[in-house]
Order: sequence, then C-alpha cells, then structure tokens
Amino acid sequence: MPPDVAVSNGHRGWWSEHFPPDWRAALAPATAAVLIVAVAFATDWSRIAAIAWQSSTFNHILLIPLILWWMVAQRAPELRTLVPAPWWPGFLLTAAGAMVWLLGTFSGMDLASQLGAVAVLVSLVPLFLGVRVTAALTFPLLYAFLLVPMGEELVPALQLLTAKITVALVEASGIPAHIEGVFIDTPAGLFEVAEACSGVKFLIAMFALGLLAANICFVSWRRRIAFMAICVVVPILANGVRAFATIWIAQSVGAERAAGIDHIIYGWVFFAIVVALILAISWRFFDRAPTAKFTNLDALAGSPLLARFERQRIAPITALAGLVLIIGAAHLWARSGEALRADLPESVSLPEIEGWHPVAFPRTGLAWEPRAEGADQRLFGRYRNASGEEVDVFLALYSSQGDGHEPSGFGQGAMRPDSGWSWHSPGPNFPDAMSEYLRGDDGAMRLAVTWYASGDLVTGSKVKLKLHSMADKLRLSEEPAALLIVSAADRSADKARKAVSEFMRDAGPVRQWMDRIGITE
Repeated sequence: MPPDVAVSNGHRGWWSEHFPPDWRAALAPATAAVLIVAVAFATDWSRIAAIAWQSSTFNHILLIPLILWWMVAQRAPELRTLVPAPWWPGFLLTAAGAMVWLLGTFSGMDLASQLGAVAVLVSLVPLFLGVRVTAALTFPLLYAFLLVPMGEELVPALQLLTAKITVALVEASGIPAHIEGVFIDTPAGLFEVAEACSGVKFLIAMFALGLLAANICFVSWRRRIAFMAICVVVPILANGVRAFATIWIAQSVGAERAAGIDHIIYGWVFFAIVVALILAISWRFFDRAPTAKFTNLDALAGSPLLARFERQRIAPITALAGLVLIIGAAHLWARSGEALRADLPESVSLPEIEGWHPVAFPRTGLAWEPRAEGADQRLFGRYRNASGEEVDVFLALYSSQGDGHEPSGFGQGAMRPDSGWSWHSPGPNFPDAMSEYLRGDDGAMRLAVTWYASGDLVTGSKVKLKLHSMADKLRLSEEPAALLIVSAADRSADKARKAVSEFMRDAGPVRQWMDRIGITE
C-alpha cells in the first residue's frame, strides 16, 4: 500500500474512532462558521491578543483558550453520546452578539465590540450543534467571555479603597499619616496609590481563577458563591496589606528601597501566597468527587424543556447562510455609520466672559494640556479675573465619533498619562459634569471639570455620550460632539474649586456658553 494511502486511512480511522457520524456531519459546517467569524472579526481578535500580550493586567487571557480546550476535553466522553443538530433560535443569539459588536464599533468602545465578537463566536455552539450540546457546555461557553479584557474601569474605585485600607492600617500601627485622595503622607515620605497599585491586576486574575475553581471543586451553589466572595474580598484586603507593608518598611529603609522590594514581592511572591492561602482554606469545603462527571446526561436526556427546544432544527447550510447574512449586514451597517460626518463651524474662539479676560500661558511651572486625539478642531486658552484667579479652558470638536476619534475614549481628556499629573480623587459636584482632582509632581492641585456634548445632550458621563452616539449611528445620522474641560490649579484644592466655580457662574449655562464658542450653528 502506498504511504499516502496508509496515512489517509489512518486519519480516517482516527476521525471515525473519536467522532460518531452525527458529530462528523455537524463539525464540518461548524468549523466553516468558526473560520467565517475569525475573518469577519479579525481586528477585534488581534486587539484582544495585543492587549493580552502587552498588558500585565490581562496576561491571564493568554491561558483562557487552553483552559477552554481542557474543559471541553473533560466533557468529551459525555458530548459524544449527544446528537448535535443546528438550532434556528441560535440566530437570535448571533444577531444579539452582532448588535453589541455594531454598537461598540459605532461608539469606538473596544470593550463592547470585543464582547460582541466573543458573543457571536459563542453563539455558534447552539446554532450549529444544538441546544443539548449547549446545555452540556454551559460553563465553558460563559467562561469564554473572560477573553474580553475588562475590569480596568474599577481602577479609580480600587485606588481609593486601597488608600483607605492602607491608611487605617498605618494609623493602627502607630505611624502618623495623613490621606488626601490616593496620596498618603507619612514621616518616610509621600506615597501614592497609583493605578498599578490599585490591585486590579490581582483582582481580575483571581476572579478568573476563582470561577474555574468554583466550577471544578464545588457542586453546592452556596459554596460556590461563598468561594467567589472570598476570591473578590481577599485580594482587595491583601492589596491594602501589601501597600501598608511598603509604608511600614519605608520607615526603616526609605521610600525608594521599600518600593523596589514591594514590586519584587508583589509580582512574584505575594500573589502566589494569597492564592495558595485561599485554596488551602477552601480545600476542606470542596464537595465535588474527583471522579464526578461535569455533564449530567440523565438530566439532559430527561429534560422536557430541552426536548421541546430541540424540535427547532434547521439544515446546516441554512445555518451557514444565516450566519453570513447576519455578519454581512452588521458590517455593512457599521461601514455606513462610520462614513457619516457632521458639519462643524469653520473656526472656534474663546468667547467674552464678563469679569474675565484671556491671558497667555506661563512659560514656567508644570504644564497641563488635555488629550483629544482625533479631534477635528481644538481650542485651548486661559482666563484671569480681577482677583488674579486663573482658569484654563479646553475645547475639542468632533465631526464623528468612533475608533481613534472619540472624546470619551481611554486616555482622552483631563488625565493625560505620563504628563506629570496624577489622578488624586473625585472633585466637587458640578451640574451635568465629571469632576476630578489631579495632583502635579510639583505638589500643585488641579481641579478639572469635564462636559461632553452632542446634539441636545450635555453630560459628564462617558456612558451617556457613547449611548447617544450609538443611537445616532443606528439611525444613520451624525451630530457633532464636543469635549469641554474647565480647569484651575493652585497649591490648595479649595482655591482651585473656588476659581472654577466663579468662572462657571460668570460664564452662564454650559450649553449657551458652548454654543457661543461654536459647537453648534
């Protein structure tokens, strides 16, 4: 027998041995569907891969595909006994995922577009393999959503929480300390609970590990919920303890050496110790037998609900055609929306404000300028009143919102990374605005108040702006968007607040003032 025939027969033998006829018939169109989704959302997959590779916060995502493969392999013996069949309600799940991807694309919100891409991929299981296979793979399918890099939105809250836990421990130890936002002043120096020290990396990784362990080691839902609570609370508390230890050590060896020790211990030792501690404490409560199956075949076979759902079958070619139609429509809609551009004023200029006059920026001191990448027009100036109070005004106009040109995008606005300014704490309340304090490397405090505007909307919420943009583009219409930041800096936070408050009082209602600058015709 020729070698090529022998190899071919060997492959056919392996294929036939591991996959029953029903599975062989179902996997061919399902594989084609996976390739279609891989190509259609290639940009999203590449961004997920880049974030997972480059960001230490999301390095664990690199392991998720291997974990998913392992979980499916664990369930393989039971899966082979099921009969896969394309299921037309799966189209609804595919369409829902495509809509989430579309909204994310319209708003430039990577989290939504990546979530939609993963949702479409997950929907291929019920669409091409049917409802019983989906029921058997419920946890792996839900776990697949951890492929989406999410959780960094928690950073500001975790910074404040870690700072509060830390200063409480510092004071309990007898070390005098004073806290302002995320800055803790001690005899050894001034410590900042920066983004990297918020503990978000630890929390996200522990959450992913906890979900896996909860499914593998527990059967009782009460124990699973209790275990997940531990996986959330302990990392937050442990991060506060780590930050306290850094300050405590700094009293003896100095702040710089303590920070270096902290990074080494936290990166290589501390995380492993906390994980081991959580698993050791939970070990005696594990209630899943080592030989227990992950799929209850009797429950699947005897479920009248699944039997009723299973009747909604379609042909594999119909499932493929419907998938292509849904994805094609979503991409066509996205391209049509991205091509829209709103009319903008030819020029913008600082309006006259009674009691205030424009002045030049000083050449000395720590500079501050917001970031507005992709803006079609920018305006940046400074006002001063008769009392000598100074206020900075920044305006950016956008003819369209989307990837690379979004006023509410990550890293855009008042808090420019690597600018010498660090986020300090939430600022005082201003109507329809986002307010935050920044602290400069020179010790100055800056209050930055941000408004977003589009059409009739004036808000300080990034989410509201994105939802407004999504709604516009779904209707294939576009309105100009604006980013307005009014800011003041001083050695005292109260003085900065007073300057901005007086300026906004004299400027009048935000919408009217913005219109005078040239946001709307």
